[in-house]
Amino acid sequence: MEVHADQVVVTGAHGRLLEPTSLRVRAGELVVVAGEPNAGHTAFGLALTGRITPSEGSVTPSGGELRAHAVLVDAPEVTAPEPNLRVADVIAEELALAGARKRRTATTALLDEHGLEPGTRFEDVPGAARVALLTGLAARRPGAELLVIDTPDRHSSNPADWLPTAMAHARDGHAVVVLCGTSTALRLPMIPARLGESDQPAPLESTL
Repeated sequence: MEVHADQVVVTGAHGRLLEPTSLRVRAGELVVVAGEPNAGHTAFGLALTGRITPSEGSVTPSGGELRAHAVLVDAPEVTAPEPNLRVADVIAEELALAGARKRRTATTALLDEHGLEPGTRFEDVPGAARVALLTGLAARRPGAELLVIDTPDRHSSNPADWLPTAMAHARDGHAVVVLCGTSTALRLPMIPARLGESDQPAPLESTL
């Protein structure tokens, strides 16, 4: 899957939420997009996954195709799990969305994989485990080809807690976009794209 955002603008009730932003990402590539607080991280994620139509500019493929093949991961107040839910319940719900069978067995396996207790409140899940768990569950959804991970640095400012997860899913053949803060981006081993800008550095390919 190749996704191209061209001069995308998102406008809300009180003005622009996102200044013109462009990027291109293909299967097997990782693009990190950085911006200051309130620069429109989630607005851009919603546009990239076909959940909203840009006020200006365009995203290809079509919104319908994006909704069928793109997942917005852990977006605040949109797709982020309710903080007081048990982690086992969050996993079970995501597995149901993925159409998984033997969900109880799969839930137990995922809890063990990430070293989590079933009764742990989701807000208490460590940042690295949270990102790995939610991104992995998103990748299980039928037809998932684009994963847009929304501000994982709000849980951990250390890129080592989430960059390996993003890179692993790119190696698995997904197109991956990570939205993060500008201060976090300074610690990355790559040059990020920027919210509100049209020039994009070369993406990190899965072979790297």
